[in-house]
Amino acid sequence: MDNVEIGKVYHHFKGNYYFVLDVAYDSETKERMVVYKPLYQRDDGHYTWVRPEKMFLEEIPERLDNITGQKHRFELAKELTIDYTRRN
Repeated sequence: MDNVEIGKVYHHFKGNYYFVLDVAYDSETKERMVVYKPLYQRDDGHYTWVRPEKMFLEEIPERLDNITGQKHRFELAKELTIDYTRRN
């Protein structure tokens, strides 16, 4: 995987789904940052997150908490048919 797709849903290796809102750039390093939000209710109130794109797409080592069996931290959720970009 090279670049994150804006407006798409990604599956985290621990099982939750996230919607990619945008890609931003760090003002100092010019590093690409993924702006995303969880598609589930969080108890801590945190709604929007940012992570370096390189980390977002990185391969992960074998881990016990990788319940999805994914190769990467986040992978495009191709199995979803819901369009999260539509507004009612």
